[in-house]
Amino acid sequence: MFRIGTRGSLLATTQTGHVRDALAAHGYDSELRIITTVGDVNMAPVERIGVGVFTQALRDALANGECDIAVHSLKDLPTTPDERFYMVMPERVDARDCLIARDGLTLAQLPPHAKVGTGAPRRISQIKKLRPDIETVPLRGNIDTRMKKVSAGELDAVILAYAGLLRVEKADCATEVLEPAQVLPAPAQGILAVECRADDEAAKRAIMSIADAWSTACAIAERVVLRTLEAGCTAPVAAYATVGAGAGVGSVGAAGALTLVGSITSLDGTLQLTASATGVDPVAVGEEVAAKLFAQGAGLMLD
Repeated sequence: MFRIGTRGSLLATTQTGHVRDALAAHGYDSELRIITTVGDVNMAPVERIGVGVFTQALRDALANGECDIAVHSLKDLPTTPDERFYMVMPERVDARDCLIARDGLTLAQLPPHAKVGTGAPRRISQIKKLRPDIETVPLRGNIDTRMKKVSAGELDAVILAYAGLLRVEKADCATEVLEPAQVLPAPAQGILAVECRADDEAAKRAIMSIADAWSTACAIAERVVLRTLEAGCTAPVAAYATVGAGAGVGSVGAAGALTLVGSITSLDGTLQLTASATGVDPVAVGEEVAAKLFAQGAGLMLD
């Protein structure tokens, strides 16, 4: 019986429950263990309290033997590999962002100077590009807490990852799903990271059974952009990879070449750098996109 460490929120326990069920389908029994993280008790903006606020306590618990497996949202993990752990990525859920607005409104239909809740610089910058008049309001908390800000009339709308709503079966609450051409997703959004200790062969065999090659390739390419730009998960950097039709299951080959789009947008939305690349090596594709962004002035924007 494997012990799976997870945060205690509805979203975290639900998505960890999906991992538990997937492992069970492959013959591996497991149970959930709740681990409290800094991000669960400190409601300051993530960019202020730092990368790892949702993940470090889980990793510490894993390293200390309090659990055998840990489940994270991959976009919350630092891009630098941690040699203590072995990681796999299950199949990706929808990577897009979505809007939950009063009166069923879309982004274009929101009134002038509408108040939209989001604390993510990536979302703030891209929303400002589409609607410079909108006032963005810092927002933390679980899905229900955020949505209640709209139903209570405090905000006109909030922006959330659509994957989260799908996982907790509240997708019908979204009044608009924002296409990547409107708002490019965060690197690895919609992808879970499932980790075990690098020396735990039994747990490694278990989590390898739920790994997805396409999601892994996309995640690698997107996170290479972040790592190469030396930007953290709180920077206004977006990256989204897709795999071409025709690739064989469990492989990324010529028929399933990756296409990666990356962008950096100034917080006021007035300047956006965008680059793309296609290829079969996710690392090379990610490095190519980052190089193109650097050539356009990404270093100056990030500074």
